[in-house]
Amino acid sequence: MLYFLYKLSYIFHPFNIFRYISFRAVMASLTSLFLSLIFGHIFIKKYKHLFHPAHPNLTEIHKEKEKIPTMGGVVILASIFISVFLWANLNNIYILLLIIVLAWLGIFGYWDDSVKLSKKNPKGLRPLVKILGQIGLGFVVGFILYYHPAINFNTRLYIPFFKKIFFHLGPYYILFTIFILTATSNAVNITDGLDGLAIGSIFMAAIVYGIIAYVVGNVIYARYLNIPFVQSAGEVSVFCGSLIGASMGFLWYNCFPAEMFMGDVGSLPLGGILGLLAIIVKQEISLIIVCGVFVIEAVSVVLQVASFKTRGKRIFLMTPLHHHFELKGWSETKVVIRFWILAIIFALFAIVTLKIR
Repeated sequence: MLYFLYKLSYIFHPFNIFRYISFRAVMASLTSLFLSLIFGHIFIKKYKHLFHPAHPNLTEIHKEKEKIPTMGGVVILASIFISVFLWANLNNIYILLLIIVLAWLGIFGYWDDSVKLSKKNPKGLRPLVKILGQIGLGFVVGFILYYHPAINFNTRLYIPFFKKIFFHLGPYYILFTIFILTATSNAVNITDGLDGLAIGSIFMAAIVYGIIAYVVGNVIYARYLNIPFVQSAGEVSVFCGSLIGASMGFLWYNCFPAEMFMGDVGSLPLGGILGLLAIIVKQEISLIIVCGVFVIEAVSVVLQVASFKTRGKRIFLMTPLHHHFELKGWSETKVVIRFWILAIIFALFAIVTLKIR
């Protein structure tokens, strides 16, 4: 916990730099990047046997991926945990909630991956088990946000582009939290299907939330932009810095051709983290914009299932949507890069919405 070194500034004044969120966010990013590069190299070298049985519908498209190790998400989680422990203020309630979400969904993701590996079953855990785990987490987080006496959390739901239009959810915010965490966790899990697709999009979303957290946690910036001020939310930028660095380090090994895959141990917690970040910085509706790629992927699955059950016809050749484009003849790298471009557009537009009100 290097953050507390600032208390020694009366002995050696340069220690005062550890008080600054911007400095610690950058250092957290560099630390997690360095750690993920090291851990990733070790993981690939020692755990080549950890590969999932291929899904039957993808054997022809991704035959070469069958022997690539999965569960690489542990590299991301370990890098984030260590970096956050070193650079964040662990007395901050939002940092603690982010750690809880990362650990809780990480355990469920690890369990799911372990079932796939041990039973050679690409389906893993029963969907009901995962959903109950996500609902339970959402309830705990929502309960803490609403009832914790030290937070006084704002349960208003603000509408982007409007200064004074909002909905006061009150205790129903707990149900809303359950929905957000469950939806984002599953959306990222669905998107994680091509080399670098999910982690690249997470990287861009993390940058956006790092900027927004810094702004909403500063009363001057928040008032200037007419956005809700969230006391102590600025510290979340340090966590976002850790997520940014870990994402870059993992992408080093996950870009085409991938040397390891994230697995559910990575996709489930990282999705939940994006949802919680949106909640903390009071940009819940804007989550649709920031995480536009994940939303599109998830909606494609919902539409496909609904169409097939009601009409007996499919809208797409295959879902999630990235597989549809592969079957249309796009190369994997073309699909990923074009989705990254979309993620950048969504990220820039989300930042602009802070000013357009």
